[in-house]
Amino acid sequence: MHTTTKPTFWQRTGVHNWFLKKETGITETSFMTPDLVYKYIIEKFQESVTELSFADRIIFYHEYIICFSPPDYNKFMDNNRGIFSLIIKESVKAFYGILKEHRQKGKKVTASANKWVFRFVSHPDYEKGDKSFIGKLLPGTVQQKEENLRVTFIPRQTGIAQTLDIADEILNDFTFYSDGYYEIPWNESLVLGDVNDAKIPRYLARLEATLPDKQYAGKKLEYLIKAETIIVAGIDEKPEQHSVFRIPSEWVSTPHLSIRYDKNTDKFFLASFGEKTIVNENEVTNSIVDAPTWTELPLNSRIVLNGIVSINIFKV
Repeated sequence: MHTTTKPTFWQRTGVHNWFLKKETGITETSFMTPDLVYKYIIEKFQESVTELSFADRIIFYHEYIICFSPPDYNKFMDNNRGIFSLIIKESVKAFYGILKEHRQKGKKVTASANKWVFRFVSHPDYEKGDKSFIGKLLPGTVQQKEENLRVTFIPRQTGIAQTLDIADEILNDFTFYSDGYYEIPWNESLVLGDVNDAKIPRYLARLEATLPDKQYAGKKLEYLIKAETIIVAGIDEKPEQHSVFRIPSEWVSTPHLSIRYDKNTDKFFLASFGEKTIVNENEVTNSIVDAPTWTELPLNSRIVLNGIVSINIFKV
C-alpha cells in the first residue's frame, strides 16, 4: 500500500528548500550553546533598533520568537533546564543598557508595549544547529491577514543570515512549549539613566490641568514632574515655590494633593488633603499633611478636585 506524507507549509511554498539548502561535504561541527543563543538575541534586538527607529525615536521589538531544531531544543530542556530564563534575564539587562545609551545621547526611547515576551520553539524541518527569529512590536498581537511576518533564518551549513517576509500561516508549523514562554514587565526606570547633557530634560511624568475659570477657557496648564514628591496647590500658594504645581483657581485647596513617585516599583501614589478628590471616578480618602494616606495613581489617570478642576497624569 502506497502512502504519502502531507507536505508542510514550508515545503508547499518552497520556503523550506530556500532556507534549508543542503550542502555536500558538510559535517556537524557546531552545536547550540547558551552563549550563542544570548548573542543571537542581542544581535536581533540591535537589528530591530536599526530597522525600526526613525527621527529621534528609538523603536524596537518587544516579542522574540527563537526557533531551534527539536534535538537542540530538547538538549536545552533535558540537560540545562532553566537556562532559558537565565539567558532572558541577561538579554533584557543588555537591552536596557543599550536603550540607556541611546537616551543619554538625547534620543527618545519609545516602548510600544508594557512587557517583553520571549518564546523558544522548535520546527520539525530544522536540523541541528539551525535557528531562526521572528520579532513583533506588540507581544501576542494577531497579525492582519494582509500583513506579513519577517523571519530571519540562519542555516548551520552556511552560517549566513537570510531574511524573508512570509505569511502568518507559517506559525502553524512551529511547536510552542509552555516551558519556553517568558514574560517580563517593561521597566521605564531602567532606561532613564543619568543624562550628562544639561539641555536634555529628564521628567518622571506630565500633569495637565483644565480649569473652569474664564481666563483659562480653552486652555490647559501643564506641569512636568521632576522631583519624586510634589505638591498640587491652589491660588494661595506662592508661584516660586519649588516642586509645587500651582493651579490659580479658588476651587483648589492649598495644599490639595501630594504626588509621590516610587522608583522601586516604578509607580505613582497620591495623597489628598483637599475637600474632595476623585481619581478615576473613585473618591480618595482625605488625610493630613503630616500623616498622608497614599493611593496608587496609575498613568493616564483622571483626577478631579472639588468636582470642578480636572488633572490628568501622563507618561512623558
